[in-house]
Amino acid sequence: MSDNGWPALGYETLDWHIEPNLSMSNTARRRHDQPYDAAITPTIADISPKVGSEVLAAAEEASMAIVRFDAEHGNRIVPLSSILLRSESAASSRIEQLTATAQAIALAELGDASRKNATMIVSNTRAMEAAIALADQLGVSSIIEMQATLLGDEHPEWVGKWRDTQVWIGGRRYGPHGSMFTPPHHERVPAAMDDLVAFADRDDIQPLVHAALVHAQFETIHPFPDGNGRTGRAIIHSLLRRRGITRNVTVPISAGLLVDVDAYFDSLGDYRLGNIEPIIEQMTDATFTALGNATEMLSDLDAIAGEWRDRITARSDSTVWRLTELLMRQPGVNSKAVEEALGVSRPAALNAIGKLADAGVLAKARGQERNRAWIAVDVVAALDRFAEAGGRRARPPVR
Repeated sequence: MSDNGWPALGYETLDWHIEPNLSMSNTARRRHDQPYDAAITPTIADISPKVGSEVLAAAEEASMAIVRFDAEHGNRIVPLSSILLRSESAASSRIEQLTATAQAIALAELGDASRKNATMIVSNTRAMEAAIALADQLGVSSIIEMQATLLGDEHPEWVGKWRDTQVWIGGRRYGPHGSMFTPPHHERVPAAMDDLVAFADRDDIQPLVHAALVHAQFETIHPFPDGNGRTGRAIIHSLLRRRGITRNVTVPISAGLLVDVDAYFDSLGDYRLGNIEPIIEQMTDATFTALGNATEMLSDLDAIAGEWRDRITARSDSTVWRLTELLMRQPGVNSKAVEEALGVSRPAALNAIGKLADAGVLAKARGQERNRAWIAVDVVAALDRFAEAGGRRARPPVR
């Protein structure tokens, strides 16, 4: 037990045997055909974390900053929640080395499956949506549903249940020996997740501290064969919504974590040793970074909307204006998407698209001649600038 009252991981030694006909060197076989150590997560459902006053005060300040941002911007413009949700899912995917331009993501939302990373990011957005929709019932079934939304199309064999094999992080494919971290044996996962859900259901812990600890414990259990990182970051937003910190928008905390991904992963390592303050500090710092970048992006979008109003000539009740609102939350469109979203006829949709193309608001997407997809170039440029700001890493400390 650490000084802050949080237990470190335990470990158990388990047998591991290499399949006799697996092609590998004799040296590798000797290294991997032997027992290994897997983590045992402590039960945390009833533990009250002890957090230093400065760390706790900073977490509370960050929580209040989220509340103010949500109140100030949540109802200001209709598409804001969609823009921030998409930005958060893209940032969360970027931590897993899944990157794509805003245009590629926009086209993937229209059904273009030619760019795998963009398609996976769209799935991550749906998982985020599922997480928020299930905020009031965060439990075993809802967490499984989040991961199924994320990976169901690509790996249906991995969804609908907890993992039934040992997994490890880093190392080689032959086995967990030499890995950076080996999560609990799969037989321990159901009980560990039941315990985590009970901890997540509490309301006596400062909300951002609560979210950080739930996230870190989830990543430590690693209950799925894949998609744990993105599902775990979606759970952060589900918990913040359930605790009433957010009501209207999704604060792109993952974009803040991108500033120093190594520090984020190091803080998860500290958590597993019983030191909980680094992951709380990472979440706190990420919140302030995310809010700053999101505010800058919103200023960009406001400026874009103003420029569009100056360039577009149309009646105040024209479908054109409704389409500009749609483009803020869905910067890639085709006629079918416009028809469905705005409830208009195909001629009306094509007419509105044509007027915005003439005004320079929309441009044809290259390589999409058959589907005639259109991109709001100013919006995707703003989203790419936001992603670039989130990806800037802090300068490493001098040692």
